[in-house]
Amino acid sequence: MADRVVGVIGGSGLYDLDSLEDRDEVRMETPFGAPSDAIITGTLHGVRCAFLPRHGRGHVLTPSELPFRANIYAMKALGMSSVVGVSAVGSMKEELRPGDLVLVDQFIDRTRGRTEESTFFGDGCVGHVHFAAPIWEPLRQLALTAARDVVDGDAKVHDGGTYLCMEGPAFSTRAESKLYRSWGVDVIGMTNLQEAKLAREAELAYSTVALVTDYDCWHESEEDVDVAAILKVLHDNAARAKRLVERLAEVVAGADPVSAAGVMEYGVITAKDKVSGDARRRLQALIGQYLG
Repeated sequence: MADRVVGVIGGSGLYDLDSLEDRDEVRMETPFGAPSDAIITGTLHGVRCAFLPRHGRGHVLTPSELPFRANIYAMKALGMSSVVGVSAVGSMKEELRPGDLVLVDQFIDRTRGRTEESTFFGDGCVGHVHFAAPIWEPLRQLALTAARDVVDGDAKVHDGGTYLCMEGPAFSTRAESKLYRSWGVDVIGMTNLQEAKLAREAELAYSTVALVTDYDCWHESEEDVDVAAILKVLHDNAARAKRLVERLAEVVAGADPVSAAGVMEYGVITAKDKVSGDARRRLQALIGQYLG
């Protein structure tokens, strides 16, 4: 079905989507550099998909090194209208256990060095996007359905939650972890907020599927964050994430198309005759219809 498309950005542990049919590997350059890795395109249940490993195959990029703008630009250039970001996270609440899935709906930004990678605007064009609801709810509902259909064992699916995005790559101190808990945060990660911001500017529907790996370091009766233990959970979560993506494609195939088209109609503030040539070139494929 040509009108059903979904992009997937795989997080820690999810580096390929081997169930894709008619696979093709796409390497591309964007006005913002190259994406994290080659993008694998193909179909699942008749839905056209594009898969990108966020950290590159072999996990070679830290969260602070990720080319967020190039990754989202590439998804738009490949014709995706929606993107699901799969992410490994730490739990900030007792009831969110390792192995659980959280369909978050809010973010808090605690990153420091990612200003440039958090927006397509600047350098000749100013824009502001409405971001009170950072997750595209119709897409989140589809992902929620898929998650509930594939959850197994003792794992649970949690509908909603706040994702605190930290800089990394080090995990939190115990004092930081306790501070974030006092804010009512549900999970903590290092990557998805920038994707959500950029997707909104690019008029892409975006949703996060957060897979819990650990209890961060606040939990007094659990071991502090242990990389070896996390890697074991990551392995299990990666298999669960693949099943979720496959089921999501089925759900998307049977649902109305999801689109965020039009959200930037009034977002470009710079007068059309003042948009620089370089900015026009960078933004043309994203929101060229609003640049005149």
